[in-house]
Amino acid sequence: MEESAANRRLRAIQDHISASSSAAASAGRIEANATAGEFVSSQGLSVVLPEKLQTGKWNVYRSAHSPLKLIDRFPDHPDIGTLHDNFVHAVDTFRDYKYLGTRIRVDGTVGEYKWMTYGEAGTFRTAVGSGLVYYGIPKGSCIGLYFINRPEWIIVDHACSAYSYVSVPLYDTLGPDAVKYIVNHASVQAIFCVHQTLNILLSFLSDMPFVRLIVVVGGTEDIIPSLPSTSGIEIISYSKLIDQGCSNLQKFYPPKPEDIATICYTSGTTGTPKGVVLTHGNLIANVAGSSISAKFYPSDIYISYLPLAHIYERANQIAMIYGGVAVGFYQGDNLKLLDDMAALRPTLFSSVPRLYNRIYAGIMNAVKTSGVLKQRLFNAAYNAKLHAIVNGKNPSPMWDRLVFNKIKAKLGGRVRFMTSGASPLSPDVLDFLRVCFGGVVVEGYGMTETSCVISTMEEGDTLTGHVGPPNPCCEIKLVDVPEMNYTSEDQPYPRGEICVRGPIVFQGYYKDDIQTKEVIDDDGWLHTGDIGLWLPGGRLKIVDRKKNIFKLAQGEYIAPEKIENVYAKCKFVAQCFVYGDSFNSSLVAVVAVDHDMLKSWAASEGIKYEDLTQLSRDPRARAAVLADMDDIGKQAQLRGFEFAKSVTLVLEPFTLENGLLTPTFKVKRPQAKAYFAKMISDMYTELSKSDPAL
Repeated sequence: MEESAANRRLRAIQDHISASSSAAASAGRIEANATAGEFVSSQGLSVVLPEKLQTGKWNVYRSAHSPLKLIDRFPDHPDIGTLHDNFVHAVDTFRDYKYLGTRIRVDGTVGEYKWMTYGEAGTFRTAVGSGLVYYGIPKGSCIGLYFINRPEWIIVDHACSAYSYVSVPLYDTLGPDAVKYIVNHASVQAIFCVHQTLNILLSFLSDMPFVRLIVVVGGTEDIIPSLPSTSGIEIISYSKLIDQGCSNLQKFYPPKPEDIATICYTSGTTGTPKGVVLTHGNLIANVAGSSISAKFYPSDIYISYLPLAHIYERANQIAMIYGGVAVGFYQGDNLKLLDDMAALRPTLFSSVPRLYNRIYAGIMNAVKTSGVLKQRLFNAAYNAKLHAIVNGKNPSPMWDRLVFNKIKAKLGGRVRFMTSGASPLSPDVLDFLRVCFGGVVVEGYGMTETSCVISTMEEGDTLTGHVGPPNPCCEIKLVDVPEMNYTSEDQPYPRGEICVRGPIVFQGYYKDDIQTKEVIDDDGWLHTGDIGLWLPGGRLKIVDRKKNIFKLAQGEYIAPEKIENVYAKCKFVAQCFVYGDSFNSSLVAVVAVDHDMLKSWAASEGIKYEDLTQLSRDPRARAAVLADMDDIGKQAQLRGFEFAKSVTLVLEPFTLENGLLTPTFKVKRPQAKAYFAKMISDMYTELSKSDPAL
C-alpha cells in the first residue's frame, strides 16, 4: 500500500532529527544530526522542519520541547480536555487551598484579603450554573460578563464551562454602542453586571431583543429595579441567583473539547468589534503548551488586575487553576495597584510595557535625584548584578541587601516570576526588571486569535530583545512580504509576516466568514499581520504590525510602534504618537507630556508661565523635550530617519474616552492622525520653512 504524504513527511523529519549526544538526550533536547545541522539552532530552543516535502524548503519552526507533536493537552494530565475538566481537577486536588481573594468588603470598604477556597468556589460555580438553568437559559446560550475583575467573574465563567454556556466578556471600557453591538451580534441571553454597568444596559434595554435575564453583582437587594413583565427581561441580584440555584441544583452538562468556550470580541484599531470564537480545546492547548516551561504551585499568589475581558488574563487564570495558585484581585483602581500588591505580596505578576515603563521611569528618576553617593551605589550595584545575570551567574546577595530589596518591596517583595505582553518591551527595561526585582522576567507574544501565547522567552535565556521560541502547542513560519522588502532570504536574519498553525488557532470570527478567510489560509495558517525575524537560537523578534508600517518620501520604511516604545522612556513622555507619510521625508511626534516633569524642568530653567498650556507651547519646552527624545533615540541606536524632527506637546492624555486608545491601550492610529491633523500639518510647515529640503 502506498505510504501517505503525512507518513512520508514524518519519516523524513525523523530521519533528520536525533538526540545528538547522551547529554542532549538526558536533557530531553532534540537537535539535528549532521545532515540538517544548518537548519537547527545550536541552543536548541527551536527546530526547523520542512513545510512540504515537495518544495524542500525548511521554514517551519517548532519548540525543541516537542518537535514531532504539537502539544494539545497537559502532559501530566492528558484527561483534561476542557476548562470544566481543568477546574474539576483543581477542586479535587486543591479543595481546601486558598483560591479567590478580595480586599473589598460588602459595605465597599477596603481591608485585608479574605479568601475563598477552591472547594467553596466550586460550590458557588454549581449554584450559579443551576440558577441559569432554573431561569430557563438554554444550553449553548451566550452569557455576557459586564464588570471588571472580581471573584464573581471567575465563578460565572466556571459555571458557563460546567453547564455548556458560552461566555462573552463585555469590556467595561467599551462605549455603550459597542456593548449593544456585541450583545446583539452574539445573541446574548443573560448578562452579569454591576450597578454601574446596569445603568448603561438600562439605557438601551429595548434594543437588546435576545436578553432574558440580567444578574446584578454586588450591592443590596433593595436597589434592584423592577421592570414591567411586558419587557420580557428579569433583573435579579447575584445572591438571589445563588439561592435559586442552591434550591434547584442541576447536574453538570459538561462540554466537549471542540465546543465553543468563549467569544472574545477584539477591540481593534478600526471598524466594529470582531468576535473571536475559541473552543475549550483551543484554550487548554495554549495553556498546556506554556506549562512545559512555566510551572506554578499552590504556594504561589497571583494578582489579577489585567482585564479579564482580554485573552492575556483569561489564559493566565486557566494556568493559575491548573497549578492551584491563589488569585488575589485588585480593588479596581489602577492607581492603588501598588497598595494592593503590598497587602497581597504576590509571587507572580503579569503586566504590560506601559506599566513597566512607568515603574522604570519612576525609579530611575528617584535615583537621579537621590544625590551623588546613592546614585553611584545604585549604578555600581546595577552594573555588577546585570553583568552576573547576562553571564548566567548568581549575583552577590550583597547588592539586594544594599539597594534592591527596597525596590522589590514596591511590588510586595516576593515576586519570583514576571511576564510582559500586549506590546513590545524595551530590552533595557526588561534587564532593569531582572536586576531590580530578581526572579524570572519573560516577554511573550500572542493574540486573541491564537488563544493567547504564540511564543515566549524561556527561563534562563539571558538574551533580550526577542519573544523566544514557539509555544510547544504551535508552529510558526515567516511569509515573504515583497512589497516591503521582507523575505526569507534576508541577511543576516530571515524576515516576513508571522504565520501560526496548530490546535490554538481560533475557529473563525463569529458570523463573519469573509474576514475569517482573510486571515486563515487553505493550509490552516493564521496570518497575524505582524512582521517578525528569526534571531540565532530560534528566537522570534517582532518588528512591527504589517498594516502600521509606512514609507517616507525617500522610500525608507518606518515601524512607528518600535520608535514610540523607545521614546516612552523619555522622562517627559507620558504617551507618544509618531507620524510620517510618503509625502514627507521626516517624522514628527505628538507627545502627551508628563505634567510634573514639565513643571520641574521649567523651575530648574527659571522659566515663568501663567499655566501649563502656555508652557507646553513654549518653543524652549518643545526643544527640551525633543533634545531628551534625541538622547534616548541615540542610546537605542535609532537610525537617522527614525528620529522625530519636530514635536508638539499636549496636556490631554490619550485615553479610551477621547477615542485615541483601544481597551488594550494601543494607539488608534487612524483616529490619532485625524485628531492631531492640524498639529501634524503645522509641524511639517515649520520644518519646510527651516529646511526647504524636507
